[in-house]
Amino acid sequence: MNAVRQPLPANLTALDVMTDAPVIPVIVLNDVAHAVPLARALVAGGIRMLEVTLRTPQALACIEAIAREVPDAVAGAGTLRRPEDAQAAANAGARFAVSPGYTSALGAACRAVHLPLLPGVATGSEIMMAMADGITEMKFFPALQAGGTAMLKAWHGPFFDVRFCPTGGISTSNAPEFLALPNVACVGGSWLTPADAVLAGDWARIESLAREASQFRTRSK
Repeated sequence: MNAVRQPLPANLTALDVMTDAPVIPVIVLNDVAHAVPLARALVAGGIRMLEVTLRTPQALACIEAIAREVPDAVAGAGTLRRPEDAQAAANAGARFAVSPGYTSALGAACRAVHLPLLPGVATGSEIMMAMADGITEMKFFPALQAGGTAMLKAWHGPFFDVRFCPTGGISTSNAPEFLALPNVACVGGSWLTPADAVLAGDWARIESLAREASQFRTRSK
């Protein structure tokens, strides 16, 4: 049985998004018909922060369907690259945003439409650029290629007040190692929504993967 979930504030913060569950699924959808049953399966498994990446023509329609039909899910938009992506995501009903990198223009666009943003960073300079705009919650991307847990441990000293969501190369086998770090609030991963399971409509498998992921423990809260 799932634990009782706390109600979420009307105006989410990036920290709310990161600390709701140990894993944020990184979702690629090619068919709007898959959006709602997929979201329901993830929520049933204990994962309600859902990052739907803007990598397909159907992505915005999928976010809109989830926002409209799955009230217990929190639809977010991933792969924001341009300021106009923020407005499109907000119009579709997204409640948070995730980007592979960061620009001040993208940050300003997200603030203008009240979308908490998890910007992707891979270097100290990128972290400092985001911090200069008031951001202290970030996506470490691509996590494995950019240094993995060793890099996060090195950053903990100079960036002691920043919380990270490592994404890129994270799996069920290495997620606990990342989540054990004091500056990691959650991880992002695509393994919760395997393409073959989505195509087959195997929502029971996806619910099981979500349930397993929701049981991971984080050191940082």
